[in-house]
Amino acid sequence: MRRLIPATLALALLAGVTTPAQAAAPGHIRVDQVGFGPEESKHAYLMTSGRAGRFTVVDRRGRVVLAGRAGPDRGSWNSRYPHVYDLDLTRLRTPGSYRIKAAGATSAEFEIGPSRNPAAGVLRFFGLQRDGAGAPRTPSHLNDRAASVYDWPEFTGPDTDQIKGELRRVGGPVDVEGGWFDAGDYLKFTHILAYVDTFLWAAQRDGRAPGHALRDEAAHGLKYLDKMWDEESKTLYIQVGIGAGNAEGTFVGDHDIWRLPEADDGDDAEGHQFIRNRPVFRAAAPGQPISPNLAGRTAAAFALAAQLEPSPRRAAQLLDQAASVYAMARTTGVERLVTSLPHAFYPESVWRDDMQLGAAELALAAQRLRDPRAGRWLADSARWARGYLDEDQGDTLNLYDVSALAHADLLKAMRAARAGATGAADAADAAGTTGTKGVTGATGGAGGLAVTEADLVAGLKAQLDAGVRRAAGDPFRAGALYDTFDSVPHAFGLAATARLYRSATGDRAYDAFGTQQRNWALGANPWGVSFVAGAGENSIACPHHQIANITGKPATGAVVNGPNSAGLFEGGLGGHFEEMPPCPAGGVDRYAEFTGHGSRFVDDVRSWQASEPADDFAAIALYALMLT
Repeated sequence: MRRLIPATLALALLAGVTTPAQAAAPGHIRVDQVGFGPEESKHAYLMTSGRAGRFTVVDRRGRVVLAGRAGPDRGSWNSRYPHVYDLDLTRLRTPGSYRIKAAGATSAEFEIGPSRNPAAGVLRFFGLQRDGAGAPRTPSHLNDRAASVYDWPEFTGPDTDQIKGELRRVGGPVDVEGGWFDAGDYLKFTHILAYVDTFLWAAQRDGRAPGHALRDEAAHGLKYLDKMWDEESKTLYIQVGIGAGNAEGTFVGDHDIWRLPEADDGDDAEGHQFIRNRPVFRAAAPGQPISPNLAGRTAAAFALAAQLEPSPRRAAQLLDQAASVYAMARTTGVERLVTSLPHAFYPESVWRDDMQLGAAELALAAQRLRDPRAGRWLADSARWARGYLDEDQGDTLNLYDVSALAHADLLKAMRAARAGATGAADAADAAGTTGTKGVTGATGGAGGLAVTEADLVAGLKAQLDAGVRRAAGDPFRAGALYDTFDSVPHAFGLAATARLYRSATGDRAYDAFGTQQRNWALGANPWGVSFVAGAGENSIACPHHQIANITGKPATGAVVNGPNSAGLFEGGLGGHFEEMPPCPAGGVDRYAEFTGHGSRFVDDVRSWQASEPADDFAAIALYALMLT
């Protein structure tokens, strides 16, 4: 999760950051370590302190298969590497494994060919994240089957997750066993899980998904959402567990200890009562309106499942569940959104995109089932889209802004409605009747909506153009920001948006840009790191992930935050928990010399700011990779 720096860790931030000596720097070649499709635009980068000349590409036998001259100097990365040269590999189309050589440097290996996609590895990460009886390891947190519900805690300050006083029980028991751990810790959040499950179902619908693994994982998430939404009492449960303990020291939280999850059910240590029996929190009191971001994205997950469910009866049930939670949204007088406790873990501030997405998925599911509510939801989605475009647009696809998927799916619903209306009109003409009364029922006619198709296409284009402008000024063509949280998921979000735009318009103008964002995340970045564990020759090795760290088994498919503001590391990385095996073993930051543009990346188990994997990171990466 996007953790705060809790009071319990503040005293551990002792070690300073050393600056490497400014010796003459060798050159480095950065390339997407997974590779490229044969027809894709292909670029790598030479970062150096000197001038560039020619480069060659060699196959596994050392034969030169491509030669060329380094392209333009794209600018300085830092004082040690004042030049970054473009290496255009686009002419290389023959499937195989290759390396680039230039200025005395040799790149990591990469592939040309269809087998290069790491999506299957990313999907496996969700298996590692499973909680409850369905965990592939020893079952964990079975006590969640009879959990107590508590009132929202009071925190000791706006920038801490430390709780003030004791928790107050208000209900239960409720069954919240299962689902996925949120990140490298063991908390569970509906805000995250609904987003993740929405993108898993969307990947199943929109991408290439052989076999049943993706559908099974999406169904696992939906089963948990069904527990978190209590239809009878109209209650949405939003969180299981607490991050930190209280100021009085009478209990600890999830982030205060380092252990395997299966240890928690029997943990009888003093102050560990909320580790053993984890508290549950509600979005609002039973029957009361809930935060619209939660209502919209939870509805979207149920409605997407309804679009793919083969049984019409079960699909109708899922549609009704989606409609029920969507109807509970509070859309007037909206102040601070509900995401997590504390809100600062996930400080979302925009919600019309969530409501637009929920309504669009409801409309698509209703159109499939010929449900007469389709037209109403279509109009709702258009109305929320109008509000988003007028009031909220500015971010790109990620956990906090789902408008790109919402725009694309609203376009689908509008076009399906128009096609249905045309078909109904043709049928009426053939029958010798006049007019199309009733067409806007089951088909959801698209006339008179608050947005046009052109408005939605322009909204997708605006997000891509924002990324293109940033990429134009970046030596490595990054469309995301390096010096803030979530750079890697933003990069994958831009890659996905480029594909959504092409699907919506047939225009391939952003294809190369989208490919470059995937390239950046998979190794064509200043650090030469693939931010997806196990994808590439030099992928993240020391994620801030308790299970992987303690067991020594790789967190294959884990997607991490990536670079973050260098200022977040000024106090050092802090000490290790007693149960935390150091990683890297020698504690040396081998990426320190590549700090630049106000950003830093550290591959260290303590570096939650850069190396903690999260479910939402993996979900958007999976979606982007499935669309390529």
